[in-house]
Amino acid sequence: MRIQGLSIYYAIGILLTFIALPEKLLLTTAKAAPPILRVGMELSYPPFEMTDTAGQPEGISVELAKSLGESLGRPILIENIAFDGLIPALRTGTIDCIISSMTSTPERAKAIAFSNPYLKTGLTLLVGRDSPIVSPDDITKPGVRIAVKLGTSAHKYAVQQLEKADVFVLDMESAAVLEVMQGKVDAFIYDSLSVYRHHRRHPMTTRAILSPFRQETWAIGLRKQDITLLQAINKFLQEFKDTGGFERLGEQFLPEEKAYFKANNIPFYF
Repeated sequence: MRIQGLSIYYAIGILLTFIALPEKLLLTTAKAAPPILRVGMELSYPPFEMTDTAGQPEGISVELAKSLGESLGRPILIENIAFDGLIPALRTGTIDCIISSMTSTPERAKAIAFSNPYLKTGLTLLVGRDSPIVSPDDITKPGVRIAVKLGTSAHKYAVQQLEKADVFVLDMESAAVLEVMQGKVDAFIYDSLSVYRHHRRHPMTTRAILSPFRQETWAIGLRKQDITLLQAINKFLQEFKDTGGFERLGEQFLPEEKAYFKANNIPFYF
């Protein structure tokens, strides 16, 4: 059978082509989903990196990561990785950036890039109630027992600067605190906020020496080749600060600490 000079089969073929055309156009013009931003952090440092009662990521760094994802228009995935494994994970492409209360040091900057700093802090001391340590100068004396957490800036500082001390490197922050409480070490070197919080939890067995003997800043870690992402993150951090984002996080997670540190002129602020 022919329709105005066309075979019925040819006409049907043309009709089916036009019926399918909108679907084909939709497939070819649809935008690809934005890539996931894989953020590495160790979820064992409250209130910055931790988990809620359901085991889900929670804390200041988590909220910062969420806001960053919104700014970039990318969904985020939090990867819980041991602190000393974060830089290797970044360099091998397992994660795209590190937001884990990480101090930007010259040593780390040899391996990765850092964003502009978003928080200032410093190394301080948690000491036992009966510890002979009364000032940061005392940790340089021969035979002083010092606890540090593996992979932290305090670990690097102790190895490089405390040659006369006995340095105990521990995997867990809680283990270092316990060593102090039991008098097995004279001091635990860590950031000022952590030292303050541990002393508040254990006031009968610890003392906090909160005058920082080394100033530090925290930043977001990235691969050196991700220049475009670095620029976007720096822009986000400035906008987040200008719009009061960091102040809101401080009020939400650290109201007591924020007031105490400000009143005592101790550096720990965004």
